[in-house]
Parts: sequence; structure tokens; C-alpha cells
Amino acid sequence: MAETSSPERDYLPGMGKHYLLPFYDLVHQVSALARVHAEMVELARPQPGQRVLDVGCGTGNLLRATAKRHRDVELSGVDPDLKMLARAERKLRRRARLDRGYAQELGFPGATFDVVFSSLMLHHLDTTSKDEMLAEVRRVLKPGGVLVLADIVHHHRGPMKEHLHDNVGDSVRKRIEAAGFTVEPTRVRRLRMFGTTGVEVARVH
Repeated sequence: MAETSSPERDYLPGMGKHYLLPFYDLVHQVSALARVHAEMVELARPQPGQRVLDVGCGTGNLLRATAKRHRDVELSGVDPDLKMLARAERKLRRRARLDRGYAQELGFPGATFDVVFSSLMLHHLDTTSKDEMLAEVRRVLKPGGVLVLADIVHHHRGPMKEHLHDNVGDSVRKRIEAAGFTVEPTRVRRLRMFGTTGVEVARVH
């Protein structure tokens, strides 16, 4: 595990609070997020030899889902939370490169990856950071590369509500388009505990 960015940034932990980390994988199971992850992998269709990055990889569930279906791709994950990354390392058993870093300043050269994933992470960022993250994703994707992003687009209750105000409706898709991607129509899914989630598929041309 390595650090890829130097200045420390504030970040919202995966469950909203650090002390809730032990429940992260339980929520993943109860919410049926695994089905969305399987769909994201199918939509990305990584090819043999391609490089795949998960931004905000958490405990590695999406990377593990990708590894099970595509053993011949190169996997990387970035997350600011060292405790999350430690859990991811135990799950992935060296199957992926894991780095401590931030979505707004990805520590990779331009045009490095063929596929970038982001799963329920965008709403953790403020408005400016969301745009910075998407600009960074576009930078590290190769021409023809694909971003598959899932995030909450409607949520009635809970401590995360304040972070979702600019995710409502088609705001996420429009934000991705503004970053220079060509975006397919949003696929809407409902997840227990998370509310309505949009899955976006966007390409660099």
C-alpha cells in the first residue's frame, strides 16, 4: 500500500463516521449493492490486459467483483482511509494495487486506465471537489476509456442527506457531461438503505 498524494485533505468516511467502519461490509450485503457492482462490471466490459481503477475503493468489494469475473485485467484502487485499505488488502490478497490517495488528485500519469469505477463515493465530495474528481478521472482515462459511476440521486433521510443536495435528479449525469464525457442514459436502481441510485456510463473520445 502506498500514498499517492501529499497534502492532507478532509474527507467523509465511507459510512459517514469513522466509528461505523465495522458495519461497512454488513451494509454492503444488506443493501444488495453487490448486484449494482455486478452490473457495473458488466457495463464496463474490461478486456484482457486492460487497466482498471476504482476511485474510493473502500474495502475492495467492487475490485473483488471485477477480479472474480476478469482475472486477466490489472486492478488498482484509491481511497483516503487507511483502515478501509487494510481491509481491502486482506480481501484482495495482492490481486490489486491499493494506494492511499484522494479523488481530486489521482497520483497517476495521464491516459493510464481503460476503465474507472466509482461506487457511492461522489456524494461524499463537496461541489468543487466533485468537479475536480471528474476532471482527474478524465485525465487518467485513455482515449476511448469508460467511467462507470454509481451514486445516490434521491434519499429522504439519514445523516448523509446534507451531502446529496447537488446529486438530485439528472445532476450527476449533467456534471459528468460538463467534464467532457459522452454519457449514456442513466440506469436507475433502488437500493435498501441508500435510496434511488443512478448508474452512469460515460466515455472519453
